[in-house]
Amino acid sequence: MQKTEVKTRFTPPADWNTALLLGNPIFADLCQRFRFDQLTDYPDIGWLNQCLPHSGVSFVDNDTLSADGRYYEEYIYATQCIPTRKDNWHDFFGALIWCLYPKTKALLNQLHMAEIAQHGLKQRSKLRNKLTLFDECGVVVCLEPDAFEHAELLRQHQWQQSFVTKRSDWWQGIRPMIFGHAMYEMATAPFIGLTAKALFVNVPDGFSQWPLTAAYQYLDNQLLLQIKNDVLLSSEQLTPLPLLGVPGWYAASHQPQFYANQDYFRPRRNKPMLT
Repeated sequence: MQKTEVKTRFTPPADWNTALLLGNPIFADLCQRFRFDQLTDYPDIGWLNQCLPHSGVSFVDNDTLSADGRYYEEYIYATQCIPTRKDNWHDFFGALIWCLYPKTKALLNQLHMAEIAQHGLKQRSKLRNKLTLFDECGVVVCLEPDAFEHAELLRQHQWQQSFVTKRSDWWQGIRPMIFGHAMYEMATAPFIGLTAKALFVNVPDGFSQWPLTAAYQYLDNQLLLQIKNDVLLSSEQLTPLPLLGVPGWYAASHQPQFYANQDYFRPRRNKPMLT
């Protein structure tokens, strides 16, 4: 009998590992913004709350949600408290995203609630699906004016052009910034196939060199405006982005032949013509 390949659910490391975060370039922004070097175990709720800006929300133990019985988004909307599981990579990164993008995260919660009020919990609207996709898998590709062309290159899966031929634009005119906490979780054990959803945002000249706090505050405000204007519903947004192809985020990406793997860096499929 021929064996069939069974895909297993991604499993992050079982235990906390500070060195894992400090040694992976994908986590460089988080390591600079938060003091991971002081941690020897998963941070507790108090540590996470100290990282929050003055945004009116706070983290609470997930047991409060279990005892309350309301839906996750509804509970956050009503209480301004964010249920967070202990010793859990997914919720840990989710909390850090709230710290980095408090305005955008609050807007996503409000939009979820508006859609639930209109469609109910059981029927997921197109917008709710897009909100969830961005929340879990989004990477914002910030493009300075001289690098605007990369949006179309990446949409058209011109990986060689963007990642190899025009590689010098990355981190000079292009600044990728992760929003989806599931992308951070999966980066704890990166694998070929790890793919994000790209949201392209135009930013001012020199943005790639801005101080970290200023860059995240600016982007939080930009996302707030653009998501209110339905940017997530655009067919030109949330396109596939092979995450490990971002220059400098994965050791093998330093070799041009890495990008020759078409099982990962897939050519764009042309839609069949209707007759």
